[in-house]
Amino acid sequence: MTPRRAPFGRVLTAMVTPFTADGSLDLDGAQALANHLVDAGNEGLVISGTTGESPTTSDREKADLLRAVVQAVGDRCSVVAGVGTSDTAHSVALAATAAAAGADGLLLVTPYYNKPPQSGVIAHCTAVADATELPVMLYDIPGRSGIPMETDTLVRLAVHPRIVAVKDAKLDLEATSWVLRRTDLAYYSGHDPWTLPLLSVGAVGVVGTSTHLTAPGTRGLVEAFAAGDTARARALHEELLPAYSGIFRAQGTILVKAALRELGLPAGPVRLPLVDATAEQVAVLRTDLEDAGISLRSLVA
Repeated sequence: MTPRRAPFGRVLTAMVTPFTADGSLDLDGAQALANHLVDAGNEGLVISGTTGESPTTSDREKADLLRAVVQAVGDRCSVVAGVGTSDTAHSVALAATAAAAGADGLLLVTPYYNKPPQSGVIAHCTAVADATELPVMLYDIPGRSGIPMETDTLVRLAVHPRIVAVKDAKLDLEATSWVLRRTDLAYYSGHDPWTLPLLSVGAVGVVGTSTHLTAPGTRGLVEAFAAGDTARARALHEELLPAYSGIFRAQGTILVKAALRELGLPAGPVRLPLVDATAEQVAVLRTDLEDAGISLRSLVA
């Protein structure tokens, strides 16, 4: 079978949003972190996704953050802007702002909390895809949004010329396989431990959280699988599994920011209602990472 095109690269990180000690946006830190992540092997960055604390950043902050990251690394990687909200008009406005700021694509999560019918999901996604000329990656994460994007919904949305990809955190290999069988959508794992299983049914890569720390190994896993070296891909999957799972022992953003602070990289605090990691959580994370062969001290050496 001909491999599917990976429109945004194969290894992307949903980047945290660095804040200063007083909780304000740290644009210099965002640029430094973006450069670090690209240097580590990421081919793309998602800005203002869930890991970027998008529910607690203002539209102005989102625009300023996106412009800063595009300026820093836009010539070295894909920069995808999260524009998902529960309000279609708001998402359309965010999409237009993202296009003007230089984004390479849009990430559009299922409207959350208000639980629209599938016809509403289709209308919402179509309106946002129609709003700009940018390619769109849908984000299917029913555990957070409250509803899935059903197979027929994704098949219908795939007809839109600008809807090209899915970040898949549904954790349903059968449903994913049916969409892949019926469409040309590029699938990205949206849950780090599921990257290899999703590659096995036709996914092209990952939009990760642990990839703030595991990008080199994760890129090796994806490239090994693409080259047909499934034994190497499985070995890397098993090696990195403690990090893939460990980053979600609390909440991904909380533990990523804790690790970045340990490394001396820009991160800062999280914003309420998130709360910063405890010393005990950081100690467990350090053990999980060491179990995956990752020393926090070595990542920026």
